[in-house]
Amino acid sequence: MNLWKVFTRGIIEENPYFVLALSLCPGLAVTTSVMNGLTMGLTVWFVITSNNVVVSIIRKLINKKVRVPVYITCIATIVTCVQLFLQAYAPDLYKALGVYLDLVVVFAIILARAESVASKNGIVVSFLDGMGMGIGFTIAMIVISVIREILGNGTLLGISLFGPSFQPALIMALPPGAFMLIGFLMAGLKMWNESREKAKQLKGSEG
Repeated sequence: MNLWKVFTRGIIEENPYFVLALSLCPGLAVTTSVMNGLTMGLTVWFVITSNNVVVSIIRKLINKKVRVPVYITCIATIVTCVQLFLQAYAPDLYKALGVYLDLVVVFAIILARAESVASKNGIVVSFLDGMGMGIGFTIAMIVISVIREILGNGTLLGISLFGPSFQPALIMALPPGAFMLIGFLMAGLKMWNESREKAKQLKGSEG
């Protein structure tokens, strides 16, 4: 198995957010600022990677009939650790993310990777898959939050970019604006992936 491909597929080709369209809720709610989006992305990255490793280790001990509750229990334990860490060391971020930290437990992307990859592969493959998917999710959160913060607030990381005369596009600070932005980004990435695939096919036919 090509380990590099396992790692990189979640970043672009199978990006969990822009291609697989899984766990879209945080992109609509918490990406009004780059810091919130980055924190959510890193949280999901840590949880999905850790959970993949744990599931890979115990996969042969799990009864198939109860595997989903076991996966959710593992995810909930990891998310609780992240919540306690943020509550202790970054209380403002903890409050800003609010209920969406709790919802990480049932994010489809985390459970999907546990079921489709970690439960069928060893630690190395599961770890690299979690890392790639987590990085892809984090990149998606950063891209969305950068655009939303600039257009919706006229700031980047809380720093004003355009001065007091700037009129922000308030729709970008609201979930409907985020929904439209995500749609455009999904379409753009799909077109780019298709062009790359056509280029590969053309190169292969010429070779």
